[in-house]
Amino acid sequence: MATTQENIYQAQSCQGCGPDQAIFQFHSIGAALRHHRTIRPSSTYLISYDETHTRREWSYESFASCVLRTASVLQHNGVKRTSRIVVAAYNHHDTIIQYFAAWSLGACVVPLNMSEDDDRLRYIINNCGAMVLLCRSEYADRIQPLLPSSGIACLVVDDEYLSAVDTASECDIDTAINQLDDECLIVYTSGTTGNPKGVVLVQRNLMADGEGIAAWHGIDSTQRMMCVLPIHHVNGTIVTHVTPFLAGASVVLLRKFQTENFFQRIRDEAVNIVSVVPTLLAFLLEAASDSLGVEQSGFRHIICGAGPLTCELAQRFEDHYHIPIMHGYGLSETTCYSCFLETSLSNEQHQYWMRHFGFPSIGTAIPQNEMQIHDEHGNALGAHERGEIVIRGWNVMKEYYNNDEANRSTFAHGWFRSGDEGFWAPTEDGKAYFFITGRLKELIIRGGVNIAPLEIDEVINRAPGVRAGISVGFVNDFYGEEIGALVSPTDGADVDQILHYCQQHLPFSKAPKVVLFSDQLPVTSTGKYQRNKVKHLFAEWKEHQFRKQS
Repeated sequence: MATTQENIYQAQSCQGCGPDQAIFQFHSIGAALRHHRTIRPSSTYLISYDETHTRREWSYESFASCVLRTASVLQHNGVKRTSRIVVAAYNHHDTIIQYFAAWSLGACVVPLNMSEDDDRLRYIINNCGAMVLLCRSEYADRIQPLLPSSGIACLVVDDEYLSAVDTASECDIDTAINQLDDECLIVYTSGTTGNPKGVVLVQRNLMADGEGIAAWHGIDSTQRMMCVLPIHHVNGTIVTHVTPFLAGASVVLLRKFQTENFFQRIRDEAVNIVSVVPTLLAFLLEAASDSLGVEQSGFRHIICGAGPLTCELAQRFEDHYHIPIMHGYGLSETTCYSCFLETSLSNEQHQYWMRHFGFPSIGTAIPQNEMQIHDEHGNALGAHERGEIVIRGWNVMKEYYNNDEANRSTFAHGWFRSGDEGFWAPTEDGKAYFFITGRLKELIIRGGVNIAPLEIDEVINRAPGVRAGISVGFVNDFYGEEIGALVSPTDGADVDQILHYCQQHLPFSKAPKVVLFSDQLPVTSTGKYQRNKVKHLFAEWKEHQFRKQS
């Protein structure tokens, strides 16, 4: 029987090529920084808009200089290769500069999601083994009580800090050192129960996924991306900062997503690609945002993943805006994306894969990793058979930090086991297109039958009076679990109409039996629905037996 370490190595290999044999354009973030500073010093890398909509711009030359001066400040505070730095911040150019400064030193960044509760933040700060915490001044009063009594220094990002960066000399980093195995990110997963797990990524993971994303979407030095997602998560960091950086492209960083200026920024800054989560597509449609003609003036497509996208939402968005959605899939554990719909598909082919199967396809695997669908014993399943999505490749994480049990189960059979249910469908030439049908641990088990929530979501979201809705499996004495719907309603929405519509379009076993209205649906900061957090809302129906009406 293979050891956990042997399984991890196999899961980090691609097409028989181990992670230590993989070849990338750069052997460190520092080497990439030096390269772009030399080759394209005056080209724009970063454009930033703050909360007041003030615009700032950095060329590769000015960005590199600021990164290396920040690295000097970090070094002065004891940060060196292998150090870990917690970052309490939000979408801001200072934060991106700090990330790259840490990576240039060979240090590791541990981002905090400041919308989380204090207990979770305290756990991460105490668990990750960091020596320095970089904290924006707005969060200083909140962060201080969460720090351990010793072992970690808090460096507040205030006027004094910024002055120190401005006056510092550039750090002299050795760009000849191969840092592909250096830890660079520990991202704590947003689980619904228990303590979060620390996903450890190394610079090789960033190189692999960044190169893969860039090649897939045609991102080169002529392209510009825009970041509206939080940079404490891998989507905001990897897709719209690391990827364009490796490609010599540029990025527009927004403080946060706002429907009223989304298309305006795209038009004003000549953006080509934006990465979003499905929730943001729904917000744009609800606000009836004017696209300002960006679909005809260089804006190419939207990357969408990191949350449940329904066929109904994708069709409404594409039909309304005529902007193609390149649906994809990945996890923090695989750095970010592992597959996408192909950008070269004809409109007819694109619509087929997005609409024909009841779930929008997440596409085919990028060359940097492999994908399969497995049963619970690690056996590969055939076309259209549902099982667990598994991945192996150079973008697969190093490990869960200090969590042997999770590593053993997650890397069993030499693949990374995602915990997501899906299936694949073949093309005529045998290429596998993948689909995600739900989270295995969120499967509704009614009367011993597994039911995928996204299957029901599709119908709920087509029902009259539904702005957005999700299915929820709640505890029931008769079937173990029964099915409810939590709905954000439109004006005039009627519970009976929604129930009737669902029962017309779903078998009784899968149709919601209860509909509850809510002002908002529970989602993580990355747009994933948290069904388990609202099960209790259906508690009064625990003892009720629902019968099919004749």
